[in-house]
Amino acid sequence: MKKFLLITFFALSQFLMAQDKGKLTGLLTDKETNNEPLPFANVLIKGTTIGATTDFDGLYSFAVPAGTHTVVFSFLGYKTIEKTFTIKAGETVAINQLMSAEEGVALDDVVIKTTTSKEKESALLLKQKKATVIVESIGAERLSKTGVSNASNATTKISGVTKSEGTGDIYVRGLGDRYLSTTMNGLPIPSDNVDNKNINLSLFPTSIIENVGISKTYATSNYLDQASGNVNVETKGYRRKEFSIGVSGGSNTNVMGQFGDFRRTIITDDVTMGFHQKQFAVQDLITRQGWDTRSQSTPLNFNISLSGGTKFDVFGKELSVFATASHSKSFNYQNGLFKIARANIVEQIFDDVEIFSSNVNTTAYANLGLKLSDDHKIKFNSLFVAKSIDYLYEQGRNGNGFVFEQEPEEDGAFVRDQNFKQTLMFVNQVLGEHNLFENNTLKWAVGFNFILAEEPNRIRNEVSILNPTTVQYANNSAFQQRKSSQKIEDNEINAYIKDSWSLGEANEDDNLPYKLNFGVNYRHKERNFRSLFIGVDADGFQVPSVDEFSSTFTSTAFNNGLRLVERPLDRYNGTFNAVAGFADFDFQFNKFTGNVGVRYERDEIYVEWDVANFQGRTGSLNRDYNNINPSINLKYELNDRNFVRFATSISQTLPEFKEFAPFEYVSPTGRVTKGNPDIERSNVYNVDLKWEFYPSREELFSVTTFYKKIEDPINLAQARGSAGIFQFNNTGDEANIFGIEVEGRVGFLQNDDEENLMSLTGNVTQMWLTQDLLTNFQYNNKTESSLQGASDFILNSSLSYSNKKEREFIATLSGNYSSDKIFALGSPESFASSDTLFNEEIIEKGFVTLDLVLSKEITEKLTARFIGRNLLNPSIRQTQDIRNLNTGITTTETVLQYKKGSQLSLNLKYTF
Repeated sequence: MKKFLLITFFALSQFLMAQDKGKLTGLLTDKETNNEPLPFANVLIKGTTIGATTDFDGLYSFAVPAGTHTVVFSFLGYKTIEKTFTIKAGETVAINQLMSAEEGVALDDVVIKTTTSKEKESALLLKQKKATVIVESIGAERLSKTGVSNASNATTKISGVTKSEGTGDIYVRGLGDRYLSTTMNGLPIPSDNVDNKNINLSLFPTSIIENVGISKTYATSNYLDQASGNVNVETKGYRRKEFSIGVSGGSNTNVMGQFGDFRRTIITDDVTMGFHQKQFAVQDLITRQGWDTRSQSTPLNFNISLSGGTKFDVFGKELSVFATASHSKSFNYQNGLFKIARANIVEQIFDDVEIFSSNVNTTAYANLGLKLSDDHKIKFNSLFVAKSIDYLYEQGRNGNGFVFEQEPEEDGAFVRDQNFKQTLMFVNQVLGEHNLFENNTLKWAVGFNFILAEEPNRIRNEVSILNPTTVQYANNSAFQQRKSSQKIEDNEINAYIKDSWSLGEANEDDNLPYKLNFGVNYRHKERNFRSLFIGVDADGFQVPSVDEFSSTFTSTAFNNGLRLVERPLDRYNGTFNAVAGFADFDFQFNKFTGNVGVRYERDEIYVEWDVANFQGRTGSLNRDYNNINPSINLKYELNDRNFVRFATSISQTLPEFKEFAPFEYVSPTGRVTKGNPDIERSNVYNVDLKWEFYPSREELFSVTTFYKKIEDPINLAQARGSAGIFQFNNTGDEANIFGIEVEGRVGFLQNDDEENLMSLTGNVTQMWLTQDLLTNFQYNNKTESSLQGASDFILNSSLSYSNKKEREFIATLSGNYSSDKIFALGSPESFASSDTLFNEEIIEKGFVTLDLVLSKEITEKLTARFIGRNLLNPSIRQTQDIRNLNTGITTTETVLQYKKGSQLSLNLKYTF
């Protein structure tokens, strides 16, 4: 009874308090833009925290206690206006206000305000609403709420986007790495990994990200090499004078169970702060460095970051500086199983795969902005990333491993692969914007990029465990005991010039209805790849255990039967040149706007190689493509909140150097990926139709249908004639993709000031994907398939709560689901017996991920945040159908399985 009375009293008091308030509403307009509505202006009751910001249409509305108050209207670079008013309980008072720039303050400062708002969801929605092309973005504000740590995870919050846990590749509308392009501030950036066309987006921490945008339709100002879209990372610039420091610590739940038993590679003996210092040549490492692993004490995750910005006057010019740096280390442990099947026969079985890994990431970023005048601005961006991964892979320690036809024994197979990967990346950009005439704007940019990706010392051992005290080295090949090195060096120069002329007679809003845009693009990229293998023939040699390999590889042993085996250096060199000119035309007829354009682009690719797995070792190829491609983007305004968009274009996807070069890269599991000199580009035809509805400045509902036709689609497929080899091929004549995307962002559960305390964001994508299969890839009456890497159903959602108080508390729960996808297409083992001797496609099974972020402002300057990632910790599985050759019965076998573990961390950030 007491509880009932207390609840009743509380509810009644809240009701009575609500009756003591009125509502203040109004419209703010902008004198500087012919009295158009002014979004994102601040409206505040003086001496309180009660207030709001104006929405897309310049409107505001919030509850105010009864009485006499002073309302303050403000906007950066504009005069601050104060007005006194009296309001009664239950009354609505409307105050409209015309805002104008401060005397002597250029309207350019208002543009700066808009630019700094690109981190906010409301500003990005406004940009999306006004844009002619179809683009979706996620800003720093939403990234912070959802606890996203890098650009890779950020993209998965956008509709139709998912990430492969097996490879880390980003997939947009079912199309993976080769169909995607990546830019930073509109300029191309190179890949850090031989296995990828695009850079690993996890190299971009959120501390340098202003927003991440994905353009799913093509515009002629972009390079043609994008079929599914372009990911553009807009980096941060100066916002305000401040300095902050952040620290965090945590652990992976899988690692927690390995305290005291966590191991690292012996290679890390030569590593300091994530930087490897090579001590010997690979040949000398055979005897002058051990082969056994090391123990790792205190495998705890940590991160420290610094950031700050300021502004100067240099000879009367405004110079702004923003810089940030971070250093982090994290540990991971995985335990699972792995199998390899060939022609419906399982040839490798390991049920105790263990992976110990640690990641060190050092990032430094600086932005300099120079404002020569209101009409001339230049900015410089420099990004340095040093990333290293220590990767220890073992399978078969329990003695149950099996490798078909391995000598001396098939049973008891054991594999250890120790690898240290180090990537150094420099990205330097200079960008300029100049208003040359009243209606003319010239933009230009130049980028200089450098990538050094190395595996300075990789160690691999393959043995047979004969009994608990006897281990014998496998001797099928002289390279089953080996040390190797690999080095990739990329250098790139890219640039663009774009000029825009506004044309026509001013409309009633004083805007010119037409704009002619034209310009040129240039890109030159070079790659140098080197790989060296040094093997040891240890036929007949034995050791007591798999932790005592170092005792074998000594100078004495080489005088008593061990044999060093060297093979020539594997290498390939690649050059890519792209030169393009484009022109497009923006137009507006009342509620109908659009952009039509055309682009000429010439792409030249040259690759030469000298590798062991190519007959005769040496070869070269040259591809020269000339293209004239159009694009059309149209938008019709049904009303001020409803829009219909249509887009169509022709683009392409070019094979990458690693897809051409016939070098075989062996993964720790033994899977081999190989390039194909016969591969050709794919032409892509794109059509999009989208409806958008904006209920408020922070809400959106949209439905998109899209269609893509891909000629000569490229897929990763299992090669005939050898187990575990995957090769890139044009697997069919044509692929077709039809899909529907639905996206929504809504707010609800308002407080007394009519602010949304909760928000729900979600997007769903359903696709239908088919491609025909060429004869070389048909088997068991299978003549068509889905596309490699494509999930036909993708769901992303997040639920967020904020108490909207001075010491804000935010809680966000985010989830993602992507359905089954093909990891690699199948193939016949024999054309004559393709109904029985074939390799079925490998399927990566769908799974659900769940993340939780809790954030609390402890003081005005100190914020604490708890982040839990991958809380459900689902099994990551790949399966393959295998038919028993004796019974004809097909069973679905799990060929790879592991769990990533949940990442738990506590972060503290202090702003001075």
